[in-house]
Amino acid sequence: MTQIDTLTDILKARSSCRAFRPDPVDDAVITRIVETARHVPSWCNAQPWQLTVTKGAATDRFRDALAQEIAKGTPPAADLDWPASYSGVYGDRRRACGFQLYDAVGIDKADRAGRTAQMMRNYALFGAPHVAIVTSPAELGAYGAMDSGGFVTAFTLAATALGVATIAQAAIAAYAPTVRSHFDLPQDRLILCAISFGYADDTAPVNRFRTQRATPADIIDWKV
Repeated sequence: MTQIDTLTDILKARSSCRAFRPDPVDDAVITRIVETARHVPSWCNAQPWQLTVTKGAATDRFRDALAQEIAKGTPPAADLDWPASYSGVYGDRRRACGFQLYDAVGIDKADRAGRTAQMMRNYALFGAPHVAIVTSPAELGAYGAMDSGGFVTAFTLAATALGVATIAQAAIAAYAPTVRSHFDLPQDRLILCAISFGYADDTAPVNRFRTQRATPADIIDWKV
């Protein structure tokens, strides 16, 4: 098997896990994931990404902190601007993903309460035993965030290669002040996203659907 075949297989095997077993991931495995992911490129080799990783009771304390904040009715406050809209094909893909998710867990598309309850699973970290908070220096702006996105991708692929399931969650970044306060993170770092991770609950229906990907013809605009 060639290297490109191996990489393609890992990319195809990766999926967003929405139900985890409680079993913890060994520290050495987590370190190996980061050891691999750190080799991604970044502008000027700045390597702006930093991780705050929880395990054991620390994960539960963070879950509880998010639940308490949401119960207060605290409005979302992200460090980065949220997408203004999802128009055209982007909206189509977003809706298709949502409908596949609801179908997988038996929620009718008209069941607003059920859809909201499923969305709130984000803030319970989908039951994951670990979460990594990804931050980048505010002074690097969008380009630090872009570089960190490459690191998030590499983290999820390295985890997949080691049998660890992941889900990258922008939803957690919607409560950036809560995240920053809970982990005592500095004001000069942007809260970009979280990566909840652990071992997948393969019996959970929510983990069985897979989204479709655009083809090369959809992506490439050749110029000759």
